Amino acid sequence: MTDKSIRIALLCLGAAATFADPLLVELPHGRLRGRDNKGYYSYESIPYAEPPVGELRFEAPQPYSQQWKETTFDASQPPVLCMQWSQFIEHADKLTGSEDCLTVSVYRPKSSNRSTFSVIVLIHGGCFMFGGAVENGHEPLMASANVIVVKISYRLGPLGFVSTGDGALPGNFGLKDQRLALHWIKQNIARFGGEPENILVLGFSSGAAAVHLQLLQQEFRQLAKVAVSISGNALNPWIVLKSGRRRAFELGRMVGCGLLSDSAELKKCLKTKDAAQLVRAVREFLVFDYVPFTPFGPVVETVDASEPFLTQHPIDIIKSGKFAQVPWLVSYTQEDGTYNAALLLAKQANGRELIEELNSRWYELAPHFLFYSKKTIEEMDNYSRDLRQEYLGNRNFSLENYLNVQRMFTDVLFRNDTIRSIELHGKYGKSPVYGYVYDNPANQGSGHWLSKRNNVSFGSGHWDDFFLIFDNPVRHPLRSDEKIISKNLIRMIESFVQSENGTLTYDNCVLRDNVAQEQLKLLSIKRNSCEVLQVR
Repeated sequence: MTDKSIRIALLCLGAAATFADPLLVELPHGRLRGRDNKGYYSYESIPYAEPPVGELRFEAPQPYSQQWKETTFDASQPPVLCMQWSQFIEHADKLTGSEDCLTVSVYRPKSSNRSTFSVIVLIHGGCFMFGGAVENGHEPLMASANVIVVKISYRLGPLGFVSTGDGALPGNFGLKDQRLALHWIKQNIARFGGEPENILVLGFSSGAAAVHLQLLQQEFRQLAKVAVSISGNALNPWIVLKSGRRRAFELGRMVGCGLLSDSAELKKCLKTKDAAQLVRAVREFLVFDYVPFTPFGPVVETVDASEPFLTQHPIDIIKSGKFAQVPWLVSYTQEDGTYNAALLLAKQANGRELIEELNSRWYELAPHFLFYSKKTIEEMDNYSRDLRQEYLGNRNFSLENYLNVQRMFTDVLFRNDTIRSIELHGKYGKSPVYGYVYDNPANQGSGHWLSKRNNVSFGSGHWDDFFLIFDNPVRHPLRSDEKIISKNLIRMIESFVQSENGTLTYDNCVLRDNVAQEQLKLLSIKRNSCEVLQVR
C-alpha cells in the first residue's frame, strides 16, 4: 500500500469515526476519548514518549510503546506542566509541574463545511526553563475554525538541557522531545482529521528559537510544510549556551554529588536525585530575580553523542545550506527588550528602582542580562563599556533613561540577530524567508507585568503580538484594533500553511521574500496599517 493510499484510508477511518462519535479516536496504541468544548473538540495529554524518569532521565526520548487494549485512554484532562522553576509564580517557591509530561494535545474545530484541516503545531516559549502548552489559549484559532491546533510539551531547565559537553551527558533533551513529537504528529494527525501534508510549526520566544533549530535539521522538510518564529531565532545570544559543562558539575555539587570530574559518574548520580531537588537548584544559578533567564538551554553536542540534535553552531549550519528548505517567517516586536529589561523598574525594599544599581554593578551584571562572554576580563569590560556608551552616552542608569536601556536589550537579545538570520537564510537558503516587526503597544504588556507598574510607556513589547494568536488573560481585554489585528494575524498563518507556493500576506500587504536580495524588506504591522520597509 502506498503512502497516499494509507493516508486516504486513515482519512476515511477518521471521517467514519467522526460521523459515529467525534470524541473517539483510534491510535496504534488503542482508542482514546476526548472532550466536547461547544465550538471544538479537544484530545489532550496524549503521550508521545515513554515517561523520562528513572533510567530514562537525561536520555533521548523513547517512543511511547504502551497499549490501551482493555481500556479507552482518557484524553479529556489538560496537559500538566513539565517540572520547572517558573518565573510566572510570584512567591518564593517557584517549583511546579511533573517529570512525567511528554504529551501532545490536539484541538479540532467543529465544522459542517469540512472533514479535514491544516495543522498548526505550537512549541511554547519560556526561555527553555518554564512555561507550558496549557498557558497558551487556542480559542482564537478554534473560533476561526480553519485549522487543527497541536501543542507540544517538552522537558525544560536542567531536566531538559543539562550538558557536560560530551557523549555521556550531551544535553538538548528538550529539543529531542520536540523532534519526536513532530514525528508523532506527522504519523498520527490524519486520525484526528488533520492534513499531514499541511503542517505549520510555530513558536514564540524560546519556542520560536526551537522552531528555527528544528528547521535547521534537514529531516524537518518531511515533518512540516512551513515554519513561523515569533520573537526568537537560533542566533539570539541566549539560545546556544557555552560553559554547559561547568554548570552541569556545579549542579551536581549543589545536589550532593560531590566534586566529580567524570561525566558518566555525574549522570549516574543525578539520576538518583529527586527531580524537585534538581529543579529547585535553578535558583542558585540566578543572580537576582530570573536573571540570567536561560541558565540551562541548547548546546552544541559532540558527534559521538547518542542521537545528537545539534553538532554544529546554527550559523555554520545556515552557511552550509544543509537545512530544511521550507518557507520561514521570523519576527520581532519594536520593543522586544521589555523582556526582561522591565525587571529593572521593579521597586526594591528601599523604594528605589533596580536600574540604579547598574551604575555601580554594570560590569558585573551586564553579561548576565545580555548573554555575552569574552576570553579575558578586559575584553568583557571593554564590550560592556562600549554598550553603555552606545546606548546611554555619558548618562546614568535611571528611570528617566530606562527606554535607552530597553532599546539595548531589544537590539542585543532580539532584533539584531533576527536581521542577521534573515540575511543568512536569504544568502544561503533557497526557500522563502519573510520577516515582520510588530509595533502596536498593548495596554497591559510584558513590561507592565514584569515591572509591576503602569506609569511607564514601554512600547510594543515581548508577547504583544503572540497573545493575539494564542490567547492569554494578561492581554485581556483586547482593544477593537487588537481584535482586528488578531484576525489578520490568524488569517496570515492559516493562509501560509495552505499556500501552494509559500506566499504570505497580512491584510492587504504582501510580505517580501528575502532570498537572494541585496536589501532586506520586512513588513511593519502597526495599529491601523501595514507597510513594507527596507532594512539598512
